[in-house]
Amino acid sequence: MTTLALITDATSLDDDYDMPPLRDACQALALDVRICNWDDPDQDWSRFSHVVLRSPWDYTRRPDAFLDWCAHVSKVSRLVNPLPAVRWSLDKHYLADLARAGVAVIPSTFIESKASAQTMLDAFLQAHPGLDELVVKPTVGASSRNVRRFLRADAMQALQHAETLLDAGHSVILQPYLASIERQGETDLVYINGIYSHAIRKAALLARDGTTNAPTLGFLSACEATATERALASAALQAASRTLGLDAPLLYARVDLIHADDGQPQLLELEILEPSLSFPLAEGSAMRFAQALAGLK
Repeated sequence: MTTLALITDATSLDDDYDMPPLRDACQALALDVRICNWDDPDQDWSRFSHVVLRSPWDYTRRPDAFLDWCAHVSKVSRLVNPLPAVRWSLDKHYLADLARAGVAVIPSTFIESKASAQTMLDAFLQAHPGLDELVVKPTVGASSRNVRRFLRADAMQALQHAETLLDAGHSVILQPYLASIERQGETDLVYINGIYSHAIRKAALLARDGTTNAPTLGFLSACEATATERALASAALQAASRTLGLDAPLLYARVDLIHADDGQPQLLELEILEPSLSFPLAEGSAMRFAQALAGLK
């Protein structure tokens, strides 16, 4: 019987609310799946037909080791999503690739060094004269870790946060804080094998006082994506596929959108590494994913 590995880590499994319904759906289909920690030194990954990334969320603290592990797994098994997608999407510099491909991405400025931080921040603020708030975050991260929002008047604090991240070895991304997220939230569209499955609404997670809420189920609710949102999501996935030279749809993807002041959606992130997929909020979605696993070749 084919055996699949569903990948997590020792600290993240308790927070992975997708795993229980996915495990149950796999059992209903008589799929032989094992839940494994990616950094288990005793695991023989060659015994699995496919190694599926689900919640290895501690990789952000040691991305090089994680990528080395992914490369090893790709040599002895089949990594899902595949290694090129993992490498590309692990760092939010991919947003620049999507913007160059014509995808409507939230305007993003990247800072690579402390020497350029002040200049890049000044240029960002000049490019957005009506901006009330901005977001400063590392280009490698998950679950809003080290993500902060700042008033324009507090640009010096924003600079200090950027410099702290740079000192820690991160590149930094600056983006406008879109006020619509306070009213409408963020729309996250989930795709399985390139086909739209469901969408959720995520409430704002960043508070002005610096508090960052984790994206637990209490901040999520089911919703239906609009035709405009689905069109942008499809465009983002198609651009990613062209950029990566993929010859088949990704097994899973989550496309995170926020609406700009003109009401049009803009891409916040394209999550194709290890996204939460909100199975508890979308009836049948865990089974759809399990069926996709059953069809892996």
